[in-house]
Amino acid sequence: MNTISMESIGLSEQLKQEASFYENLYIGRVSSQHKDLYKVISEKGEFQAKVSGKLRFYNDEITDYPAVGDWVMVDRLSDENGTAIIHHTLTRKSIFERKAAGTSNDNQIVATNINIIFICMSLNNDFNLRRLERYLAVAWESNATPIVILTKADLCDDLNLKLAEIASVAIGIDVVTTSFKDSKGFETIQSYLTNGVTAACIGSSGVGKSTLINHLLGEKILLTSEVREDDDRGRHTTTHRQLFTLPNGGVIIDTPGMRELQLDGADLSSTFSDIEKLAEKCRFNDCSHNKEPYCAVKEAIDTGYLPIERFNSYKKLLKELKYQELKSSQREREKINNMFGSKNGMKQMKKHVKMTNKLR
Repeated sequence: MNTISMESIGLSEQLKQEASFYENLYIGRVSSQHKDLYKVISEKGEFQAKVSGKLRFYNDEITDYPAVGDWVMVDRLSDENGTAIIHHTLTRKSIFERKAAGTSNDNQIVATNINIIFICMSLNNDFNLRRLERYLAVAWESNATPIVILTKADLCDDLNLKLAEIASVAIGIDVVTTSFKDSKGFETIQSYLTNGVTAACIGSSGVGKSTLINHLLGEKILLTSEVREDDDRGRHTTTHRQLFTLPNGGVIIDTPGMRELQLDGADLSSTFSDIEKLAEKCRFNDCSHNKEPYCAVKEAIDTGYLPIERFNSYKKLLKELKYQELKSSQREREKINNMFGSKNGMKQMKKHVKMTNKLR
């Protein structure tokens, strides 16, 4: 059996130090999850695991459970004598998170402990600047570095125009153009995936994420299902998140296609830095960029310097983010009310915290 170098898949000195506090346990990295069962990679190989009863008891939120990319502490390094048990999840340095699809208020972790997020978008019917802005806002919030991967360049008749449009929204971000027919751009992508680096691929269904990962792995491990040239809807080839170790070190995480990306948190300052720089020149600090005089943002729109579509996208995401923050505050109040009673919940919580601090 070949020993896996844990450093090559992202194990840092900081994680080693944190892991040393847990006696008689071993460090591993979550590579996939299927309901209650996980797969974990250790220096001895990959094996099945599940969370301990104690960990399940104390985890209130879905996001408290281990996710793909997490570093965890397990009781064994194989499942030969029974399924391994996950006892602890180590500190996450980055999280790509979104609201769960549908009407649920739950959050969903897409991947953790990632250095790079490859935002994949095809240059045919999937091309959508407003969706890209949304992806960028969530990617910047994750504490990872976004890189835009444009696929299917061979199907694009106006490549220079599309690249100019991308540059207007992906400010300061690397953009790589690829074509699966002649392997264009793959060497550039490979250059980002150095030893110990973790990347996650996100994007809509059928844009070529699985094809890209197969190329990086050097073998066809993932099934592929391309978007038809006359239809941008695609099909869900990838059904769950999965981490793969790369031949030359580093790892890449494949994710299911996300047509819908609801915000839980977003970094609009990084995504819309052009608008926020313009806003600094407005006469009024609280300018709404609507009817106020001497508004630099409104002037930029009127002169054509700032596309109205980009400004409307900024306002839409800002409104959505504020709404999610409000809902989050409401959920916190509901938790307090459930714990201490609806009438004096906040007062009781403060008293509880004060007494807890005294006991420390």
